[in-house]
Amino acid sequence: MSLNPAENIRSVTDLKRNTEEVLNQVHRTKRPLVLTVNGKADAVLMDTKTYEKHLKASNMARLLVRAEEDIAAGRTRSMRSFLKEFKHARKISR
Repeated sequence: MSLNPAENIRSVTDLKRNTEEVLNQVHRTKRPLVLTVNGKADAVLMDTKTYEKHLKASNMARLLVRAEEDIAAGRTRSMRSFLKEFKHARKISR
């Protein structure tokens, strides 16, 4: 996702003066909006659905990093071995 400065960067002052317009933009575009203070990026504003989507992706990435570390360290086993232990622990006959 590329940021177009004309569309995706606004000042906090602009947010204060045009709150409804800025929020409408965020909801319409579904893109994060960088808020600036004294010309420097200070915060990012996004709609809740976009935030939840990013949060889920971040959580999944954290899980994948741990899984990749396990693979690199050789902490793996065959699916057959796992299923055998899993079924035994839960008393599943099939």
